[in-house]
Amino acid sequence: MDRAKVVHLDTHVIVWLYEGRIERLGKAARRAIESSTPVASPAAVLELEFLHEIARLKPSATKVMTSLAAEIGLQICDMTFRTVVDRALHETLGRDPFDRLIVANAKAASAQLVTKDGRILDNCARAIWE
Repeated sequence: MDRAKVVHLDTHVIVWLYEGRIERLGKAARRAIESSTPVASPAAVLELEFLHEIARLKPSATKVMTSLAAEIGLQICDMTFRTVVDRALHETLGRDPFDRLIVANAKAASAQLVTKDGRILDNCARAIWE
């Protein structure tokens, strides 16, 4: 398996992978994850923790990320926050700061983004699902 390229994962994809709900992933999404190094934006990690704090996600972000790092080699992107924010300033996806930062991070890394979010799929040429 060629893991030289990276693919960024949207927050819901990270949750589904952690929960073992692989069947929820589109075919292209699955192929991209299996053939690339999966990467999470720090914004996705923060969103996981917010979901944990409001009881929409039982495990903490740290538990989810540690588990997926061991299981599938999930890494956290180390791009500078300034680079990501500079890119996010030009995104027009809406008012959700997590979406804007996650998309900007993937674009700044010239990486594909695995997401089921229709708004992102419609507005991000490198977003993939089916």
